[in-house]
Amino acid sequence: MNRDLTAANTRNDSDVDRDLTVGSPLVNISNNKIVNISPFAAGKAKQLMQDRNLNDAALRIFVTPGGCAGYEYGMSIAETVEVSDKLIESEGLKIVIDNAAVPLINGMEIDYVDDIMKSGFTINNPNATASCKCGTSFQTAGDSGSPSSC
Repeated sequence: MNRDLTAANTRNDSDVDRDLTVGSPLVNISNNKIVNISPFAAGKAKQLMQDRNLNDAALRIFVTPGGCAGYEYGMSIAETVEVSDKLIESEGLKIVIDNAAVPLINGMEIDYVDDIMKSGFTINNPNATASCKCGTSFQTAGDSGSPSSC
């Protein structure tokens, strides 16, 4: 189950503390599974953060226009959360998603593969109607994004 940690913003932007090292208030618990991450993938993400002494950080998931199919997935470590972000918790991992990306990735599953041929995070997006062979570029039924050459 994902926990929705997004604080209701009733103050001015300058009054909002966006530092993830400060305990974010738990606004509500939601069954809304924007992102489902496997326990193994969550553990790998947490380990990456611990290795960098960023224990209070979050995994940022984002989508940018481009790639062979129109949109590209991206991940990074987030030390802050922006007003336009959705902050959830899954498998004990804080995950930050830009609100604009939520319709494109809602229901996405993240796993981690560690074998001879490939090691890294893998994404299964139920909204993707087409993707390129690399697995990082996609398009949805309602939005083809901005395809570019690989």
